[in-house]
Amino acid sequence: MAIDEDLRILEAKVKALKLEYEQYFLGTRPREPRITRQEVQKLVHLYSNTPIQNTAHRFKFSGINSRFQAFKRQWDQTLREIEAGTYRRHVFKADLRERQAGKRERKPNAQPPAVSGNDLFEAYRDAALACGQSVSGLTPEKLQAVVAKQTEALRGKLGCDKVNFRVAVESGKVKLKASPA
Repeated sequence: MAIDEDLRILEAKVKALKLEYEQYFLGTRPREPRITRQEVQKLVHLYSNTPIQNTAHRFKFSGINSRFQAFKRQWDQTLREIEAGTYRRHVFKADLRERQAGKRERKPNAQPPAVSGNDLFEAYRDAALACGQSVSGLTPEKLQAVVAKQTEALRGKLGCDKVNFRVAVESGKVKLKASPA
């Protein structure tokens, strides 16, 4: 019976630790939750070296341990990115601060202007390069074919003759956004 209660406590601590790390990575928690992580690590180590006779308890511990190990790898990777200065959230905040301190290119909620033809290709390529995406197979002809296909589909759907496209970056990915003209 004691192992059942310990496994419930371990599961609750892993969930709490996950939330604490999320808060730390978001910047709402000032320090990394090392004490909680050490407590969870001790419990995992204790039950890893103890033979668990009950199959249900062994299965439950295995699932909790697997989840903890996956979280640990993810947290360690994020901590390495923070130390190297490549953590996306921090890079985004630094870029935002630079934009606010220096020149402001456009209003915060303003939509980028619609572009067409070669300008659209250049805007798409530049945005893809800025996001770290490969543009090796991208050609103006391929992009124009995609735009033409989307234009035909949207003309019938939106009931308009002309469709304008603009380049947008969402979640680190470059996308084409369409609007009726």
